[in-house]
Amino acid sequence: MEKQEKIVSMFDNIAPTYDTANRVMSMGVDKSWRRKACDLAYKFYAKESIDKIVDVACGTGDMMDFWKKRSEVNAIALGEIVGVDPSNGMVNVAREKFPKFNYHIAKATEIPLDDKSADILSITYGIRNVVEREAALREFNRVLKDGGLVVILEFMKNENPSLLGKIRDFYMNKILPKVGGFISNNLEAYEYLPNSIGDFSTVENMQNELVEAGFEIVYTKSFSMDISTLLIARKK
Repeated sequence: MEKQEKIVSMFDNIAPTYDTANRVMSMGVDKSWRRKACDLAYKFYAKESIDKIVDVACGTGDMMDFWKKRSEVNAIALGEIVGVDPSNGMVNVAREKFPKFNYHIAKATEIPLDDKSADILSITYGIRNVVEREAALREFNRVLKDGGLVVILEFMKNENPSLLGKIRDFYMNKILPKVGGFISNNLEAYEYLPNSIGDFSTVENMQNELVEAGFEIVYTKSFSMDISTLLIARKK
């Protein structure tokens, strides 16, 4: 089984307990990160009406719900919200939670949407799970309208961690896998998380890859001891 298929299979297996594990492990802090990502994207896009937002690696649908709720807070008329994910298990959970949204079972490199059809495309804690990342970024560019935004929330690799960063790494490597493994009864899946961060990109490399894929960086910020990083880039 190829690497991408193994990752998808892993998410199929942990889908039923994914939300519970995430809330416990992040202590709910991820909600503030998601809110900030949505609010800033709406601010940078600066339009009162948005036709379509696409959430890639949508998982169980939480980010899609944030886009909807924050559009109401920001008085934005939002049309369609589309979730894209290769895991049937995760999307089945999302459909139960948020039946009003539209979904596609598809890879990040093969989004079944027309060219220049989306205003905003987000991927939250999913880009490090995409094996062909550069191809995915080009696909994001294809799907976005000119001037559209890509919004990335991710656990980035930190090559020179501060003291707080080292504390973060200890939590991510030693504590988090055991908590997630206990809740899901799948230790291997949650050992994958810190390993995937260690194998992943730095913020600087991610910015460079976005630029090479045809974007200009609009905003970059790391939150909570650099646990999570937000990148917003505009299609040129």
